[in-house]
Amino acid sequence: MFLASGTQAPTTAAPRDSAPPLGFRRLQPMWPFSTLAQARAWEREFHSGGHQPWHLDPDQTALSFTQGYLGFQGIGRVSSHTVSGRDARIGVGLSSPHGVKGTAAVIHLVRFGTDRDAPWEVVGTNDTTFSLTRPRYGSIAHSPLLTGGRITGVDENIRVQVRQPSSAAPLGTACCVAAGGNHQPWKERVSFVRARDRVLTVVASTGGHIADVERFTVTAVRTVR
Repeated sequence: MFLASGTQAPTTAAPRDSAPPLGFRRLQPMWPFSTLAQARAWEREFHSGGHQPWHLDPDQTALSFTQGYLGFQGIGRVSSHTVSGRDARIGVGLSSPHGVKGTAAVIHLVRFGTDRDAPWEVVGTNDTTFSLTRPRYGSIAHSPLLTGGRITGVDENIRVQVRQPSSAAPLGTACCVAAGGNHQPWKERVSFVRARDRVLTVVASTGGHIADVERFTVTAVRTVR
């Protein structure tokens, strides 16, 4: 999912509830908080006892999303870091295989809320050589879900999962789509069950050359209007 450079979150704090909590109304809260109420509950716990301070660090939030939520344990390094006010683009890459220094994905985060200590929230990825453009970002999802995008690479094997923050295991998985070439289209249909969160994460990953997961891309879909 690619969010254009024009969709930057506000760079200064606004009075509470006077602006969309993620800066733009079309942005979807993917992880770690599903609602603004959850984000504000963490703020109160942080102010009273210093609870989970990593929510104030976009790098740590990006790595926690990658390893803890998506389950990509081999991707444990920050490869790039760009923060502008309340908007962040954090590149993550393979931890240390064979000296590889590349980026697996660039994760887009914004502050969830307008307070000074509002936590960082993942809202998508900025994609280049591997994209997930179907389903459309923020659209209503139904099972089975048709997914697709474009990829540049050689002998790629694409796995697609549907996830929600309240579940440890994926709601559905489809594997594996053979793909490759220069900016070539790919598509796959994935079935999923037991969706109860308002926003779901669709993640496509590819690898197999030096690691199980070498690149990935995500988009957000909704379960209700």
